[in-house]
Amino acid sequence: MNMAEREGAAAKGEAVPEEHENDGAGTIVSLGDGWDNDGGAGRGPEDAGRGVVVAFGQTMKTLRVRKGLEREEFGRRIGYSASTVASFEQGRRIPSPRTIERADEVLGAGGLLCLWKEQVERAQYPVFFQGMAALEKEAVELLMYDTLVVNGLLQTEAYMRALLDNRRPPLAPETIEQRVIARLARQDTLARRPAPLLSFVMDESVLLRRYGGRDVLREQLEQLLLIGQNRNIEIQVMPLDCAESAGGDGPFTVVTRKDGKKYVYTEVQGTSSLETDPERAVIAAARYGIIRSQALTPRESLELIERLLREL
Repeated sequence: MNMAEREGAAAKGEAVPEEHENDGAGTIVSLGDGWDNDGGAGRGPEDAGRGVVVAFGQTMKTLRVRKGLEREEFGRRIGYSASTVASFEQGRRIPSPRTIERADEVLGAGGLLCLWKEQVERAQYPVFFQGMAALEKEAVELLMYDTLVVNGLLQTEAYMRALLDNRRPPLAPETIEQRVIARLARQDTLARRPAPLLSFVMDESVLLRRYGGRDVLREQLEQLLLIGQNRNIEIQVMPLDCAESAGGDGPFTVVTRKDGKKYVYTEVQGTSSLETDPERAVIAAARYGIIRSQALTPRESLELIERLLREL
């Protein structure tokens, strides 16, 4: 994307991935997970993101004190406990956009806190996912192929927690909580209007892994059946006995923005790649089309999920 294109997109309020010199042929690579701790105890977001969160918390605290409200009273008015308010103010927990709006109203901030919404929302995601999160919110089409776990847009809260609890090195409890909040917020995409076109293809093995136990998987399969009824959403399964599959290179997502530009997102072991080269994006979309044609149809896939649910 050249400078004129980037400026034009920014002026329209569109998500524009950050590009860097000498980073390869249209590929943006993010190394590491800013919410993890290699020492195993878990830590907060990396310095830039944490700075935003801490600054926001200090601003909110200053406005609360100026308003003459104790944490208990302020928390009651915005629907949280005093301890949660303390976490917001100390930068240990990130409030949702709606919470920021409510806090702004209660404190009579006149929009001051709302100015932080975009930066704070971005900071809630692991650093490797932030670019994708911005694109996801504006996508008119998302094509997603998954081979290891159910896609985050389709996960139940219990399934999310089971996956995050299994991370090694372990994530800190507050990090897990924030990840869950952020992932649930992403699911607003499913009900967005105008509705984006969403296509999910997942390996059958994904539906067999009992992360969190039988009850967690049962609830997850039920959610897939429910979401699969939406007219703008197609869920397909690549059966285990399929002799031909073009998905051997692993999971990926193709994002199409409203201006027609396509991006390819891949993620593995806390490292992500956002491919911006048009030719590669078109090839990935074509590959996805082949994968989709090799998988069970949406109706057959839902029937398979129903059968697996009965067998649990």
